[in-house]
Amino acid sequence: MTVVGPLGLTVRDQTLEADTQAGLAAVEEGLLEATKSDVPFITEAAQHLVRAGGKRFRPLLVMLAAQFGDPHAPGIVPSAVVVELTHLATLYHDDVMDEADVRRGVASANTRWDNSVAVLTGDFLFARASHILADLGPEAVRIQAEAFERLVTGQILETAGPRDGRDPIDHYLDVLAGKTGSLVAVSGRFGAMMSGADESVISVLTQYGERLGMAFQLADDVLDIASDSHESGKTPGTDLREGIATLPVLRLRAQAQATGSAADLELCALLDGDLSDDERHGEALRRLRAHPALEQARHDTLRYAAEARSMLAPLPRGAARSALEGLCDAVVHRAG
Repeated sequence: MTVVGPLGLTVRDQTLEADTQAGLAAVEEGLLEATKSDVPFITEAAQHLVRAGGKRFRPLLVMLAAQFGDPHAPGIVPSAVVVELTHLATLYHDDVMDEADVRRGVASANTRWDNSVAVLTGDFLFARASHILADLGPEAVRIQAEAFERLVTGQILETAGPRDGRDPIDHYLDVLAGKTGSLVAVSGRFGAMMSGADESVISVLTQYGERLGMAFQLADDVLDIASDSHESGKTPGTDLREGIATLPVLRLRAQAQATGSAADLELCALLDGDLSDDERHGEALRRLRAHPALEQARHDTLRYAAEARSMLAPLPRGAARSALEGLCDAVVHRAG
């Protein structure tokens, strides 16, 4: 029984463990190779977040999904590199949009250099991902393009906010489906597809990935408030300080609107105010941690993880399916 990857997934099958570890090691080499440039400065900037580490959640899913075909097929590792490069590129762009100072425990690229360098480095990573994709065939290019369109649409929807009359929670879940669910879905799809798995299996793992991605992001929402030491390297309450309304905050606002509770309305006003002051920020965190809205957000996380698990029912029982079920547990375990 071995723990695979920073998410703490437990794998009980020696062959699966060996395949997964070897695949992730090859992905790491592929990421370093793909981020090299003839210009040393570009290499430094492009490898900044690669070398900072990370969960490698998406490549891990690629490796596990590939177990339903030939797990050693040549397209598996390159496709895992593609999804991780795409994810990394979005982080460079996100940090500019969010004016973030820290990412994965190190200074964000926009802080270490500037916004222009961060944006252009993200573009460089997209270009390298596209270069690898070209060798995987037109179907892979089309799938990645559709996922990237969804990802960008999710980001735009987040920036624009919900239209008049739209439930903010429904809007937020649509944003997450685009920003996070789309690329995790592609991870499951690529792993199965590149391994030569049946179409029915590819469909199952795509749907599984979408829901798992939602659970993964919602767990991050909960962690941002509930954890004293954020796994991603971000300071707890970062989203609160930046005025980003994640699911616990949206649940609080919905409850305040429904009940008119003076305490809830007061907490909403605190969250809507200036949280750059450490004392106000600390009070907001403390009160939100004690509020039922946080537990509601945990239940939402568990619900998406349960949906992901239920998607696996048509797959044959065995070590790979057990590992995918374990990944559901590993994702939500982070949220307490």
